[in-house]
Amino acid sequence: MEPAEPARGQHREAPLAQRFQAVRGHTEALVAALSDEDQCVQSMPDASPAKWHRAHTTWFFEQFVLGTFDPGYTPFDPAFGFLFNSYYEAVGARHPRPKRGLLTRPAVAAVGRYRTHVDAVMLRLLPALPGAALALVELGLQHEQQHQELLVTDMLHLFAQNPLAPAMLPGWRPPTGTPAATRFVDCPGGVVRLGYAGRGFCFDNETPAHDVVINDFRIASRLVRNAEWLAFIADGGYRTATLWMSDGWSVAQQESWRAPLHWRAHDDAWWQFGPDGLRPLDPDAPVRHVSWYEADAFARWAGGRLPTEAEWEAMHAVSGVHERVGHVWQWTASAYAPYPGYRPAPGAVGEYNGKFMINQMVLRGGSMATPAGHTRPTYRNFFHPDKRWQFSGLRLARDL
Repeated sequence: MEPAEPARGQHREAPLAQRFQAVRGHTEALVAALSDEDQCVQSMPDASPAKWHRAHTTWFFEQFVLGTFDPGYTPFDPAFGFLFNSYYEAVGARHPRPKRGLLTRPAVAAVGRYRTHVDAVMLRLLPALPGAALALVELGLQHEQQHQELLVTDMLHLFAQNPLAPAMLPGWRPPTGTPAATRFVDCPGGVVRLGYAGRGFCFDNETPAHDVVINDFRIASRLVRNAEWLAFIADGGYRTATLWMSDGWSVAQQESWRAPLHWRAHDDAWWQFGPDGLRPLDPDAPVRHVSWYEADAFARWAGGRLPTEAEWEAMHAVSGVHERVGHVWQWTASAYAPYPGYRPAPGAVGEYNGKFMINQMVLRGGSMATPAGHTRPTYRNFFHPDKRWQFSGLRLARDL
């Protein structure tokens, strides 16, 4: 599932034209080491080819900005509206998501020309755009940053199927974790504010800000580590049904889960596949690529639980809590649902959040694959509880 799109407000860290070029350029940097063949393949229905991500993020600007605010604009290729629409029913029909990997045409080079064409028109048009259009441009940039993370996770899943274990991002290194031992930090309960109430950019599913009552609780100072997960495995965590939700146990058995995704046992040792290829497992790194079902089972085994998203936001008011953002998306105990008083954005861009606010769980914090500056404490990501190809992990909470 792709992350949320609709938004409100504008993000003005840099002049918009400069920011536009930087975000669009970062997408191209992510695919610099990929061959044309790499960019065309889809490894599973949840993932999309790199070529499709590049084209879809371009289509967004063409569809919602150029097609609306440039009366003389002619689409680069009329067929691209069908090929690269993702889920916008109001915009029209689309190519089925599970079959995106069958699109050998247009070629990668044609997608590159598409991006160059739309970028040139956008940069020429930006100075004359009204405020409503500028808000859509900012939304398009935030949307592209979401797809940059998806591009990394989708290519990682694809390359993990290759016996050669190629590196998507040669030279990439994960962020360094906090070296101190994990301890539990007391957090006071009471009335806390949940959601975004600032003046900058946010997605509409972060609003409206509202008060929530929580009890006193304790939260881990660090994320759960690989060494702790190894102990969970050794203690039969994947073989003990009483630790698991019923649906999770069924999925774990059907898919033969025995360790996090992208872990590989070789020569009596564990290895982990990442954007830089196959590396020995670092026991003190935060565990990643686990589903909500696995995270919940681990928390129960460890004598804790997952924090709610209100608790996760509240922990930012206390000291001694590390690795709040930037390592892995952190599963919470909260189901993805609208905040009280939520209203979707008008028009086609408002389709996404409202109709997907069911049967998914909320993650917080951002990951090592999230573009710099793209997250904030109120950011709500969401996936179905069995999904684990994202950079997803957890921190523990306990009742006080």
